[in-house]
Amino acid sequence: MPGRAEAIAARVERFVRDVVAPYEGDPRCSGHGPDDSLVAELRGFARGAGVLTPHILPDGSHLSQRETATVLRASGLSPLGPIACNTASPDEGNMYLIGKVGSAALKERFLKPLVDGSARSAFFMTEPAEDDGAGSDPSMMKTTCRQDGNHWVIDGRKTFITGAQGAKVGIVMAKSEDGACMFLVDLPDPAIRIERVLDTIDSSMPGGHAVISIDGLRVPADQMLGHSGEGFKYAQIRLSPARLSHCMRWLGACTRAHEIAVDYACRRTAFGKPLIDHEGVGFQLAENLIDLRQCALIIDWCADILDAGHLGVPESSMAKVAVSEALMRVADRCVQVMGGTGVSGDTIVEQVFCEIRAFRIYDGPTEVHKWSLAKKIKRDWKEANA
Repeated sequence: MPGRAEAIAARVERFVRDVVAPYEGDPRCSGHGPDDSLVAELRGFARGAGVLTPHILPDGSHLSQRETATVLRASGLSPLGPIACNTASPDEGNMYLIGKVGSAALKERFLKPLVDGSARSAFFMTEPAEDDGAGSDPSMMKTTCRQDGNHWVIDGRKTFITGAQGAKVGIVMAKSEDGACMFLVDLPDPAIRIERVLDTIDSSMPGGHAVISIDGLRVPADQMLGHSGEGFKYAQIRLSPARLSHCMRWLGACTRAHEIAVDYACRRTAFGKPLIDHEGVGFQLAENLIDLRQCALIIDWCADILDAGHLGVPESSMAKVAVSEALMRVADRCVQVMGGTGVSGDTIVEQVFCEIRAFRIYDGPTEVHKWSLAKKIKRDWKEANA
């Protein structure tokens, strides 16, 4: 529907700029993200404004990936925007996965409260390095699941589990004799224990990132997502669009940081003229404009591939690398242009810089995606020269 996404995005942008942004200094925001009282308050405002979960329509259908890009970019104009509008990670990706793979009963029980914003979720995949567990290499998964009657029993440890503290819905990955599996679970559960919440450079996601122990978790067999042994396939269904969603949201954040840096450079004077009139400053802002525009084009290109029905794993890897690296340059230039103010908490520029630095690692670090692309290059060459 022409203009549908633009109309939704315009409402989201007004809401984020006018209602959400003033809460960026709220004391309920901590190093482990906004607390649940702030999340509930902001989602109440979003519900009243008609912009809660705007990428999912009332009939349960999703906007196209291209349309979602427009809406999620608007929600990302504040670090709190995706939380308020219910477009944040990991919930947005988990909603997408359950919607694609879950049965009608699982959607009613687990997806519905996520879509209506009454629950948060967590995705339990990454494992501690000290256990030689799964990280960038998911085949190293140590968490196990075994069938016991009409239940599965899960044991293992997980780390960097975003939002586990305070979540009501969990998607747990474990390995059976068939291979990787996924399970939907109610949270909290006494068999799932938070060992600690990590102190990380980023601070935008409720609940932070936790280290988790899973000891004898019993899950009814009908709460398995899909089939035993197909968990890695389902992970790609989630992760390819999710990487792109990260790009969309953080493009919005860097757009706002650029706006703040431009305003600062146009108002602040030094050596007899506004900062922006010094080439050393003005050229950095010009480079920002170029990088931001290129990021938007890359995101739209990858979204079109996903909308065409292709999984787009290589394309999502290319987008993740190109966009995260370009946005890092943008965020860094914003800090540099603003000098001491840029490294202070007086604006969101400092937080955006920290968030983007983490983004270069989350959902696969740049180097892993490049390695994956290099393997594809070699594979394509072999096929072409067979």
